[in-house]
Amino acid sequence: MTAATQGKALQPGVEVELPPEVYRQAVDQADIAISITDPKANILFANEAFVRITGYEAAEVVGRNESLLSNHTTPPALYRDMWAHLGERRAWTGRVLNKRKNGELYLADLAISPVVNSAGKVTHFLGIHRDVTELHRLERIVRNQKKLIESAVDAAPVALVLLDQNGRVMLDNQAYKKLVSDLGVSEPAEHLLDATRPDWRTALAATEPGTALFINSETRVDRHGGGARWLSITASVIEMQSDCADTYFCVSSMSGLLLVIADVTRVHEERERARAAALKVTLIDEERTAAIREGLSAAVFRMDEPLNMMRSAVAVLRRRDPAAASVLDEALTASREHLDQLRQVIPPALPEIMVSVNLNEILRDVLEVSTSRLLAAGITVDWRPAATLPAIAGRPLQLRTMFKALVDNAIEAMNIKGWVRRELSITSGTADERIVVCVLDTGPGVTDEVRQHAFEPFFSAKAGGGRHLGTGLSRALHVVADHGGIIDLNPRPQGGCAAIVELRIDGDPI
Repeated sequence: MTAATQGKALQPGVEVELPPEVYRQAVDQADIAISITDPKANILFANEAFVRITGYEAAEVVGRNESLLSNHTTPPALYRDMWAHLGERRAWTGRVLNKRKNGELYLADLAISPVVNSAGKVTHFLGIHRDVTELHRLERIVRNQKKLIESAVDAAPVALVLLDQNGRVMLDNQAYKKLVSDLGVSEPAEHLLDATRPDWRTALAATEPGTALFINSETRVDRHGGGARWLSITASVIEMQSDCADTYFCVSSMSGLLLVIADVTRVHEERERARAAALKVTLIDEERTAAIREGLSAAVFRMDEPLNMMRSAVAVLRRRDPAAASVLDEALTASREHLDQLRQVIPPALPEIMVSVNLNEILRDVLEVSTSRLLAAGITVDWRPAATLPAIAGRPLQLRTMFKALVDNAIEAMNIKGWVRRELSITSGTADERIVVCVLDTGPGVTDEVRQHAFEPFFSAKAGGGRHLGTGLSRALHVVADHGGIIDLNPRPQGGCAAIVELRIDGDPI
């Protein structure tokens, strides 16, 4: 710095000439190994950091070739690439394995720049290198830990996925990738979260890290062309650090969401099989009890009629032969007492309270229970439920019994020797604030006479050559009426019978 510039602020664009000694001291005192060689890589200068890293004093290396540091295990291709760059007067950077004076090996990040004179000729090479052995060790530790974590995560029998605040996948395992293909959706995590906790984004922002958003929440996923799958999901909020440069000097954390997704389909299937078996037993017991109740009621009803006629005859006989009339009257009284006792042993219908029910679930239960009969009769089933169906107030057991009676009648109608077309179609839907369920078969259909008497107590058309039996239909009518609905049997134009049940969504009678 000249005397004219001493004590004055430097102006932008003003060139200041530094003494050569400043350059030399700057290079010599720099905390990074610097060496200057001739074009043949013979060392002309080495600074203090070079001495400290290599263990060689400056006097020991000056005049010697830089190759004295090489361990000769660095691939030759790397050196060929280095000299190709330098021969074209281009800088080269790379990592080499060097050896200190004491024989200890170390990794060095090396940068070599050609020094070109005014004539464009390379006069020297400037070499800068730093010991990155510890950095390499730490990198390998991190890489190994990452591989270990990835291996452990991929080996997990459950699907694991880590999402950022915007729902982007930051980390996943092989089980999650398999879930992507199995469910046929691009990001199952968002799909499952939206189904399980629609407000999960808001909840994630408001939940402290280290807290579970929800635990073991189960959701059902219906796959196109495949069976339903049940998944148990646990979502935990974890703290993550931002990797943006502007957060280096200030701690900037954000919340991530770790999902653990376990497939519990087999558990649900076992549970459903057990429930279906129990339901089948319950329905069989209910049908048996109802049949006994109906049979005894029919017997009492039919015995009442001749007893009433005999009562009238006793009244006439009393005027002509009081003694005979008295004996007959005693017999009638005893018969009445026996009928009353018979009425008392008729099993009463079990009381059942009204609860919220989904008719799709009721119909699925009926089909599950009737599967063995349908298969035995060779009947194919076309089950077309409405995608969503509003719940209604109903008695589940009664509704199951009623729809099973309709399915049983359809099976009986088609299970005729030699009958070829055996198809059962069940649909559910809504129309004018009503839920409409249709049970359609391809049997012989119903005649007008059968249709008029089908819902009468004790009516049966079994002798009608394969026509609908009518068995249980009087009970079906009673159940539908108890729920404020209507039921009807109609012949189908293409053949067969359509049993149509209509129930009000609001529960009011139709």
